[in-house]
Order: sequence, then C-alpha cells, then structure tokens
Amino acid sequence: MKLQLHGIIIGVVAASVSLKAENMAKEIERKFLVKGDFKPEAIRQTRIIQGYLSSVPERTVRVRVKGDKGFLTIKGIGNESGVSRYEWEKEIDVNEANELLSICEPGVIDKTRYIVQSGEHTFEVDEFFGENKGLIMAEVELTFEDEVFDKPSWLGEEVTGYTKYYNSMLMKNPYKHW
Repeated sequence: MKLQLHGIIIGVVAASVSLKAENMAKEIERKFLVKGDFKPEAIRQTRIIQGYLSSVPERTVRVRVKGDKGFLTIKGIGNESGVSRYEWEKEIDVNEANELLSICEPGVIDKTRYIVQSGEHTFEVDEFFGENKGLIMAEVELTFEDEVFDKPSWLGEEVTGYTKYYNSMLMKNPYKHW
C-alpha cells in the first residue's frame, strides 16, 4: 500500500487546528518506576515501536506500531503537576504507520508493554529496549487527578511530571546516558 502522506499531514493539521480543548480527550495518568517482579501478574503483553514526527512539549505527534496496528497520536502540554494533558489518537493502517516511522525524528522507542490489573485499575508496564534498556516504568490512567488506587508491591518511585521520563524525551536522551 502506498503511503498517502500528504493527506495524513493535512488531516493532522486540520485535526489539531479544529480540536479545541473542550473537545479533546483528557489523559490523566500517573507514572512510576518499577522496583520488583510484575511479570507473573501480567495478563497480556505487546511489542511497541514508536517515533515522533514532532517532540516539542506543546504538541507531540507520535507514530506507533503496537502489535499489528498503527496509531497516530497528538498530545498537548501537561498541566503543572504533569498528571493531566490533552490527547487525540487515531488508528491508522499499520503499513502507513511503518512508512511514517521512517521520517520520524532520530531515536526510536522500542518496548514491550505488559498489562497488569491491580484492584480496580489497570497498569501499563513498559520494559524498554535498545538505548533505554534497563528502564521499566508503570503508568496508571485515572478518572480524576486525586483518584485513590491500590499500589502494587512492585511499584517504585513516582516520576509523574518528570519530563526526562517522557517517551518523547527518552528518544533524545536515552536512559543509558543518564
């Protein structure tokens, strides 16, 4: 399948211009380092490769291949606490996603995502490879910022709002260089 890049870029620009804050989905999540063995609790896992067409904090544009699916995601800048930000995501053809990865900024994120249920919440635990090998982080999406949730024993230090842990920053300054 031939990539229709012009149409995608125009569509992304149109979407970013026409989407006002009140119409965008709000992502509320907290992020933690992982300090213990979570894998026995994982209910599924998926390999993810992603790159960034734009990594400026005000609007990151991410291309992701997750298993056999492709996604294009636009994220806005986070609030002061780093817990909330706006997010728009659309599934795209996996072949188009692979083509877009070829024109992304330098540095690709390669990771396996594990899904772990803990109480009423689901954690997404990312084990990174390549330049970020050794880094394992968990995220939990919440309904509101001060929502209470069970913290599993393998959950370590909270790093919510620390920009060096954003995937868009890990591609620029990988974990192995810290």
